[in-house]
Amino acid sequence: MEKIVEQGLLYDFYGELLTEHQKQVYEGVVYENLSLGEIASEQGISRQGVHDIVKRCDKALQDYEQKLKLIARFMKIQKQIQEIDRLSELYEQNEIEDKSMYCQKVRKLSADILKEL
Repeated sequence: MEKIVEQGLLYDFYGELLTEHQKQVYEGVVYENLSLGEIASEQGISRQGVHDIVKRCDKALQDYEQKLKLIARFMKIQKQIQEIDRLSELYEQNEIEDKSMYCQKVRKLSADILKEL
């Protein structure tokens, strides 16, 4: 996964666990695409300070994901839902011959999703 996308996803899930100051700096880098110098000037700290905060935030957010695995669960559920959508399209187009097999697959996917919640 591209680093900036990964950072955004981690922040979306775990950003509220950062301090207000960390959030401001991290959002500047990830969402506003500001340079370290611009953020440093805005926050009244050095470029090195901004770099250190971003690095610490990256580490903290990755640690949260390692422990909680919310993003991994989200991605898995997203794929399962896409598979249900794909099966539903096939069903609507009458491309499924064995309707009971279809129902079993959808029920299994649904049960797997419910287990993840």
